[in-house]
Amino acid sequence: MKNFRRISQGLDVTPLMLAIQRRPELWKEDTYLRDYPQGPFGEIESIMLRFPPRSVHETEEALKAHDVHIDQHENVDQPAYKILVEARPIVMNLMAYVGGERLGRVMINKIKPGGRIYPHADTPTHANYWDRFHVVLESYPGVDFRCEDEHVYMPQGTVWWFQNANEHSVTNNSAGDRIHMIVDIRCSQ
Repeated sequence: MKNFRRISQGLDVTPLMLAIQRRPELWKEDTYLRDYPQGPFGEIESIMLRFPPRSVHETEEALKAHDVHIDQHENVDQPAYKILVEARPIVMNLMAYVGGERLGRVMINKIKPGGRIYPHADTPTHANYWDRFHVVLESYPGVDFRCEDEHVYMPQGTVWWFQNANEHSVTNNSAGDRIHMIVDIRCSQ
């Protein structure tokens, strides 16, 4: 496979999942991705742990004018990162394991049964700078993660590198939630 690489398995995600279950209101606190105009994420819920400062621009020209004045790769801790302390050791251990130099976005995305992330590719500026990793917190057979012509099912407790520069989508055809923690890391190699 050229778009997916499993880099770890057998990760105990139970402490983080229990913490998320104790704080269900976190799924409703940040709707930025779900509500982003023309975005592919209308059917997900997210818990943002680290994310860039927010801005929505109506046109590509306005976005380009804004991006000239900021470090678009800067990410900041969000309030949920202080609440879900169980996420931090997973993120920091992953950073160490892959030789991370800079931590980017960290978010937990949930797709309910029958839901999807629509086909899209991440922007070249983002995808060329960061490596994207998926930590699988909950998943069941029937979840289809597609990138170009490759399809993969990612079981709970596995960690994957993923090529987010290419067109990808996710469909949850299972009977349970699909919950992944997405971690962007600038790697030394």
